[in-house]
Amino acid sequence: MLDRVALSARLAHLPETPGVYLWKGSAGEVLYVGKAKRLRSRVRNYIATDHPDPKTRILMQRVADFETIVVPTEEQALILESNLIKEHRPRFNIMLRDDKSYPYIKVTVQEPFPRVFVTRRVLEDGGRYFGPYTDVGTMRRSLDVVKRIFTVRSCRWALPKEQPERPCLDYYIHRCKAPCVGYQSESDYGAMIEEVLAFLDGRVDEVLRRVRARMAAASDALDFERAAELRDAFVHLQRMEEPSVVLSVEGGDRDVIGYARDGDDACVAWLRIRGGKLLAREHRLLEHVDGEEDAAVLRAWLVGVYRPAEERVREVLLPFEPEDFAMLPTVLDDSQLRLPQRGPRRELLDLAEQNARHLLEEFLLAEEETDERAADPVYELGRVLGLEKLPRSLVCFDMSTAQGRDSVGSIVWFENGRPRRAEYRTMRVKSVDPEHGPDDFASMREVVTRYFRRRVDEAKPLPDLVVVDGGKGQLSSADEALAALGLTQLPLVSLAKREEEVFVRGRSESLRLSRRSSALRLLQQSRDEAHRTAVGYNRKRRTMRTITSELLQIPGVGPKKRTVLLRTFGSLQGIREATVEQIAALDGFSEASAKRLLSTLSPESTA
Repeated sequence: MLDRVALSARLAHLPETPGVYLWKGSAGEVLYVGKAKRLRSRVRNYIATDHPDPKTRILMQRVADFETIVVPTEEQALILESNLIKEHRPRFNIMLRDDKSYPYIKVTVQEPFPRVFVTRRVLEDGGRYFGPYTDVGTMRRSLDVVKRIFTVRSCRWALPKEQPERPCLDYYIHRCKAPCVGYQSESDYGAMIEEVLAFLDGRVDEVLRRVRARMAAASDALDFERAAELRDAFVHLQRMEEPSVVLSVEGGDRDVIGYARDGDDACVAWLRIRGGKLLAREHRLLEHVDGEEDAAVLRAWLVGVYRPAEERVREVLLPFEPEDFAMLPTVLDDSQLRLPQRGPRRELLDLAEQNARHLLEEFLLAEEETDERAADPVYELGRVLGLEKLPRSLVCFDMSTAQGRDSVGSIVWFENGRPRRAEYRTMRVKSVDPEHGPDDFASMREVVTRYFRRRVDEAKPLPDLVVVDGGKGQLSSADEALAALGLTQLPLVSLAKREEEVFVRGRSESLRLSRRSSALRLLQQSRDEAHRTAVGYNRKRRTMRTITSELLQIPGVGPKKRTVLLRTFGSLQGIREATVEQIAALDGFSEASAKRLLSTLSPESTA
């Protein structure tokens, strides 16, 4: 915990100037990074105020120390804050998801003979980076066009210092003009790289003009082979331009920013418009935004993601005013930040926000599916129930009755959140008299007693949690059964269907878990599986009783013959479809008795 007495002495020495502060934990880890226009006032506000925001309260409970960095201007503090967040990744800051995982296309323009390749590391080495590409398919298509149309070298020789003895295979298949052995001059290669940069920057029209001019020059010089190569490249570029243009809008170059948020997650979509054409869409997911204003989240994206990007332009359309709006144009190199309310620019913003909502929904759905596949529900279930031992194994009981008869029970076993069907069991209730109607409580007590008595007698492992379908009555019946067997140490809960309330042994009030809770989903899954098993067993018993009642009406077919028939043919319909020879081959049957049986079971005789 933070020593407030020691802090007071340190506060007096803090300047009222711009800077960055870092809250640290007891192990020295950075918990939060923030920027301040006046450091002393900002830090004092954290210490002296009772924060209504739960996130800030928890942060200050864990703070053991802090550090400050003074900078000349607030703009520099904003940039430093973003850099420190990327370096330390504090758990209480807004985080840019997958910050280092998106690929870029890099052109090594600092080299005499530049190369073009994919990288995930952005270095300040003088190279040109295009990206990040959140859609890897788009990146690969762009790279494929570069390799097909432009003869960029794929080797790693440090030209012209290092040179091979002869050109590689790319030269012979016309993918490279072999500058490594002097077959292509540096100026000619550089002109080609300029076209590559223009293409990757989305300026396809400019590349087409250059290729057309070079094609005409080659034709005038009677270099028809070269003119044919340029003609093929020109046609291919024309085809590539058509699908790359998603939408045509008025105006020139602009970036349109869309924003969407759902609780602790947010998404920013970035539409790149060049030459009045929508060429690409990028996006970035942000986390740890719970408790943060939307204006702060958007500012974090602008400083942390948009500012370092090379392909940004002067006009930027924003959905709302971000935090520190007045200083952001300076931080973003004098960009024009606009907040359109109507007209074509507002329509572009609506499109960007629609993209952001769609991407966020996709992410949340993927997260939900991942949660369902992972073991997290087991941990959450143990937490919400306050269990001392993690419920890696649980059994769930359910009862099924049809018209007061055929009362049955089912037991399903879950291991690490997944069904373990080899441990499923079904039982016919014996102690309840059907003449007096169904008794769910007595049935539950009998099934729980018989199941656990057998597991104890056979020395089989017991589950970490017992779940019964129903409310307080079913819970009480199961509790009585476990107490009679001396198994009160087993945690016991029940799940009521109507309101999905969870009743826990020893608690008077029920638990109401969130509908999105993975713990509730696990309980529901086990309950539904137990119900399906019980209903299936009940239906099977009713079917068997119907078959038996019909077979009882056949003269000469006793219990042994009925058993043989059902084991062989499985159902009444199976017996009807059997031949005389198949039935006569069974023990106790002859050809005459087989004919008599089929005659009795035929639809005509039944009618």
